[in-house]
Amino acid sequence: MKRGKWIAILVLLAVVLGACTGTAAEPEEPELFRVAVVMPSAINDLAFSQSMYDALLKIQADMGGEEYMQFVYSESMFVVDDAAAAIRDYASEGYDLIIAHGSQYGSSLQEIAPDFPETSFAHGTTVNTFVDEGINNVFAYEAASDQGGYVNGVIAASLTDSNVLGVVGPIETGDAKLYVDGFILGAQSVNPDIDVNVNYIGSFSDVALAAEAANTHVSAGADILTGTAQMVVGAIGVAEEAGALWFGTQANQTSLAPDIVVASQVYHWEVVLTEMIDLISEGTYGGVAYVIDLANGGEVVEYNTDFDVPADVMDLATATIDGIIDGSIVVDTTE
Repeated sequence: MKRGKWIAILVLLAVVLGACTGTAAEPEEPELFRVAVVMPSAINDLAFSQSMYDALLKIQADMGGEEYMQFVYSESMFVVDDAAAAIRDYASEGYDLIIAHGSQYGSSLQEIAPDFPETSFAHGTTVNTFVDEGINNVFAYEAASDQGGYVNGVIAASLTDSNVLGVVGPIETGDAKLYVDGFILGAQSVNPDIDVNVNYIGSFSDVALAAEAANTHVSAGADILTGTAQMVVGAIGVAEEAGALWFGTQANQTSLAPDIVVASQVYHWEVVLTEMIDLISEGTYGGVAYVIDLANGGEVVEYNTDFDVPADVMDLATATIDGIIDGSIVVDTTE
């Protein structure tokens, strides 16, 4: 037998024996995934920023803990220039995903993202990924907050005695405007003649202005209030003093006033962040826009277990949620 054939046979035997003795290579451990997030308010604001912080904690736990996923954050970044500096610093430090949690940071990402083509960025709430501008490493995300707003409006209109509802809004844009518009539509679906008074205070953070707006609503006869953004702590305080009920959004706000909070629409950003992380791990750095809603579990209506919602109202709320999910109820805020 020729020497070359002997060598081939010996190599084959070595492979077979290696397999039989269990000396095959062990599977590689997954690499550490690192996230940085810049937020406009505090991580415990019970609103927009906390919804993102809670989502990242959930993802970290689902991925196996800090050994597999780590995240850092910069909070209370009201000044856009300061946020932009933090975003650039995180990119320079090699984070896999940098989240600019606020649509006001969009112009900063347009400038920074092209300088780090192999770093992924994300911002919301918006659908703009800047792909049309030739930028391919930015994800976008938004909330269909009009859906949970609609449900809250249905419940509020079913519980009011005065038929006057008050809404404290921040700035008339993004998921804040969607929530307010959805709340109005939901209330009107129960009672077309109901009064829903809306006051946009022009700020996401001014607690004093939010309290002032809430006082105006109470003086006008509102026995139920709602609002969105981190400034609502001022409005909730007024509602609690007046004995008015409260409906929350973005995060569960029950702990702020357990006696008056009925329900909160809660954002679960982990639903879309998980998909982003999967894409990044596969080499796709951006270019996709995501939406959280009632159907995909990115939005959940959470009730205050200490507040006794009448059975017929709870049945109506459940039917409303089911109708939005199956499409039999369409929340059209463009009307």
